[in-house]
Amino acid sequence: MGSQEVLGQAARLASSGLLLQVLFRLITFVLNAFILRFLSKEIVGVVNVRLTLLYSTTLFLAREAFRRACLSGGTQRDWSQTLNLLWLTVPLGVFWSLFLGWIWLQLLEVPDPNVVPHYATGVVLFGLSAVVELLGEPFWVLAQAHMFVKLKVIAESLSVILKSILTAFLVLWLPHWGLYIFSLAQLFYTTVLVLCYVTYFTKLLDSPESTKLQTLPVSRIRDLLPNITRNRAFINWKEAKLTWSFFKQSFLKQILTEGVYDIVNNLGSLVARLIFQPIEESFYIFFAKVLEREKDATLQKQEDVAVAAAVLESLLKLALLAGLTITVFGFAYSQLALDIYGGAMLSSGYGPVLLRSYCLYVLLLAINGVTECFTFAAMSKEEVDRYNFVMLALSSSFLVLSYLLTRWCGSVGFILANCFNMGIRITQSLCFIHRYYRRSLHRPLAGLHLSPVLLGTFALSGGVTAVSEVLLCCEQGWPARLAHTAVGAFCLGATLGTAFLTETKLIHFLRTQLGVPRRTDKMT
Repeated sequence: MGSQEVLGQAARLASSGLLLQVLFRLITFVLNAFILRFLSKEIVGVVNVRLTLLYSTTLFLAREAFRRACLSGGTQRDWSQTLNLLWLTVPLGVFWSLFLGWIWLQLLEVPDPNVVPHYATGVVLFGLSAVVELLGEPFWVLAQAHMFVKLKVIAESLSVILKSILTAFLVLWLPHWGLYIFSLAQLFYTTVLVLCYVTYFTKLLDSPESTKLQTLPVSRIRDLLPNITRNRAFINWKEAKLTWSFFKQSFLKQILTEGVYDIVNNLGSLVARLIFQPIEESFYIFFAKVLEREKDATLQKQEDVAVAAAVLESLLKLALLAGLTITVFGFAYSQLALDIYGGAMLSSGYGPVLLRSYCLYVLLLAINGVTECFTFAAMSKEEVDRYNFVMLALSSSFLVLSYLLTRWCGSVGFILANCFNMGIRITQSLCFIHRYYRRSLHRPLAGLHLSPVLLGTFALSGGVTAVSEVLLCCEQGWPARLAHTAVGAFCLGATLGTAFLTETKLIHFLRTQLGVPRRTDKMT
């Protein structure tokens, strides 16, 4: 498969992921509005924060490293060993669900059972749902590696929609069940998701078309199960060592260097998550398939190296533009957003300052996502291990800096410490990218350069909207707020128009890769 074909498939995967994110956010918003009419905000809060955090942390620690290692390129891969390695996520998930479940029940404060009943059952079922989802990990990785776009869209959409219907039905008819409702719905969601992948591969491999799919490394559904043979190792130890390196990195990132307050995090990073999570996931696969680990850029196929450099440059430009837009306009509209979201309780306190600070963090978050997307796809195992040592030192400095800045300027200090942490990580990735391409003719870091005209437009928009906030928002009532919103819409339109006229290379990339439908085979 050529690099251009891989790029096209990665772009389709990213665009479909973006549409899914929008759909899921819309469904979640409507569902939460419905649920709050029947259940207390304390129950909804425990589900959205405590139990969801347990579920996502279990999955992240159990599978993230395996995904990064097993989605890396390698045309000579023995897929039976890769699938065996992926099945190890299940016992690892059992361990993490039990360990984290014990922390949630024994070390963290347990909610008042009169206000939030059945909390222990919720912890158990959310942990179990994570383990159930891990049963589909070999199927998911195989689908992602071969970029089965339609499968991902159908499986995730169907699972979310059925989960939402079940949740709404139980809330309407059995509201006294409380956490039972969300726990059963979550378990139902992961079960449907796994069954979609299993059913798809079962039908695909049993059909006559499966003989035509020469790129598919399995011919029977049994080939996807753990396979022990005498003449070769159970797993590929080189792949396993790379997984261990990524696991150490994931553990450090999750436990030591992540975290920001809930409401501000949800509002501030909404656009970044909507746009960049699908892009990072999809283009990590692209870089991992096109580039070869352990090899210098000059020793690889130059067409692939050139395509990877062009894509990286465009993604960096996209991340920078999106992040700057959030930062510039977020500064003047944080108070209004919090006022709409939570009323005067949020907008009149410390919330606007916190959200403004977080907008700067989102800019760094967006750039870091793209740079690490490339870096972790191209790094050798030894380079990943060296990076982990830097992460360990960084984590220690992050904790110290968090303590000092929090004492100095409160919650904003914690966000500033996160900005410092993210800045160091970006610097590490930029240094790697520079070294990777220094002996070639390609300069993908040019994606971080903007035209002076566009930078001036951002600066002017920031100044105009800041003045508009002082004069119009937010004590003067809704007519003034609407006027402030209109000023922002005009400035945003002017900024996007300037970007459209000056960043022609990025616009061409978006049009050709994300905006133009292509003919695909039945798998995609």
